[in-house]
Amino acid sequence: MKVKANGISIEVEDTGADGSQAGRPAVLLIMGLGMQLIAWPPAFVKGLVDQGFRVVRFDNRDIGLSEHLDHLGVPNLVWESLKQRMGMRVKAPYTVHEMAADALGVLDALGIARAHVVGVSMGGMIAQRAALAAPERVLSLTSIMSSSGARYLPGPKSHVLRALLSRPSGQDEQAIVNHYIKLFKVIGSPAFPLDEEALRERILISTRRSFHPAGTVRQMTAIAADSGRADELARVKPRTLVVHGKDDPLVPFACGQDTARRIPGAQLVCIDGMGHDLPPGVIERLLPPLVPHLMAS
Repeated sequence: MKVKANGISIEVEDTGADGSQAGRPAVLLIMGLGMQLIAWPPAFVKGLVDQGFRVVRFDNRDIGLSEHLDHLGVPNLVWESLKQRMGMRVKAPYTVHEMAADALGVLDALGIARAHVVGVSMGGMIAQRAALAAPERVLSLTSIMSSSGARYLPGPKSHVLRALLSRPSGQDEQAIVNHYIKLFKVIGSPAFPLDEEALRERILISTRRSFHPAGTVRQMTAIAADSGRADELARVKPRTLVVHGKDDPLVPFACGQDTARRIPGAQLVCIDGMGHDLPPGVIERLLPPLVPHLMAS
């Protein structure tokens, strides 16, 4: 369903939409760079619902079925990334602050006063911003495979960066699907490899639902521009869980360690063999620390 949040149209899926979960604590799930709400594994959503939570997912701005902001143009990502590494101001079409306001606007649209906020990768950065902007709205914060954004932290390995910045070999559906299969194999969890046919089917469904690479570029630029978040994390008030894969090739484990170090009282959970994805084996290891964290808040 569509809602109006922070002045734009946002696509939302809410397990409590029919009113059957009234009174349940809400969990707001925020997905990562270029990823749609359907990227949250059904087993993960079901695991939370089975534990008594109302689960809300949404497409971030510029992705999926949410409003696309093509009128803002496409930034020169190489140039803006170079400026970031040099400590210069990055010019972004919009900010991670605004994306956090989108997330809080989803809660407003659904009449949810407070929620547990769980984000992966870029979604973790948005979740951190939401906790800083409106701590009274955030029952707890969970940051998964994400980063504080501190400049000195390690980045992706060169072959991973090349895969991330590469483009499909053609415009047809098969070329797009093959491109993303290669990418997910590069960033995936070495201890929990995905079945290629299942991965292909998942990517095909996602591509047919929406394919909007220009939005991904704008989101990447927003991440690059969010330079001051690391120093602000000391002000995070909600109880925080940081989960990170020991074998993440895209956002290295040191990024999770740094996030947990900066947030007062944060708990860090390391998952051996986890990369930068959410395969079934990772979900099985993610829910046991996450559910008690949510229930304690």
